[in-house]
Amino acid sequence: MTATEAPADRRFERFTPATRALHWATAACILTCAVTGFILYVGPITALVGRRVLVRQVHVTAGLLIPVPLILAYLGPWRRAIRREFRRLGRWSAADKRWLRTRGREATAEVGKYNAGQKANAAFVAGMIPLMLVSGSIMHWFHYFPVRYRTGATFVHDWTALATWAVVSGHILFALNDPGSLRGMVTGKVSRAWAAIHHPRWAQEQAGVVEEAERSLG
Repeated sequence: MTATEAPADRRFERFTPATRALHWATAACILTCAVTGFILYVGPITALVGRRVLVRQVHVTAGLLIPVPLILAYLGPWRRAIRREFRRLGRWSAADKRWLRTRGREATAEVGKYNAGQKANAAFVAGMIPLMLVSGSIMHWFHYFPVRYRTGATFVHDWTALATWAVVSGHILFALNDPGSLRGMVTGKVSRAWAAIHHPRWAQEQAGVVEEAERSLG
C-alpha cells in the first residue's frame, strides 16, 4: 500500500494463501466428482465419453481426496488462520438469520467477513463431504455391506449429488456476477470500496487495523 493511493483504492487482505489453497483444492475435487459423476449417471453421456472404468476411477479417487486439503490445513503451521476462518463461518447472529430470511434485503449494514449465504454454503459443504464420502465408500466397496446398506447409500449419494450440483452451480454464478469477490479468492485482496459495499462491518474492522498499523509505523 503506497502513500499515493486514495483510501477507496487501497486494498484489504481478505484471504491468506493457505485459505485460498484450501478453497481451490477442495473445489477442484468437488468439481471433478460432480463432472465424472454426471458422466457415470447419464447413460447417453457415458456412451459418448466412453472409458467408463477410467471415469469411475477418477471419480472415486477425487472423492477420497476431498477431505485431504482440510486435514492438511488443520495440521500445517497455517492452522490458526484456517481455524479463525471456520470460527467466523460458524457464528450465526440474528442479523445473519434476518439477512438469509430476506435474501440480503435487510441487515446488510451488519454483514461481517461472510454473509449468511456464504455461511450457509459452507455449512452445506461441511455436511456434504462426510455424507458423500461414507455413502460413496459403501457403494464402491459394496461386497462388505448388506443390501439394505447399499440401497440406502445409493439413495443418499444420488440425492446429495443433485443438491451439490445445485449449490455449486449457484456458488459459481454468484462468484461470476461479483468480480470483486472472485478477485478476493484469486489474489487474496479486495478493494476498500468493494468491502464497504458488500461486507461493511468487516470493512470497518479492517480499516481500524490498517489505521492502527499506520500509526505504529508513523
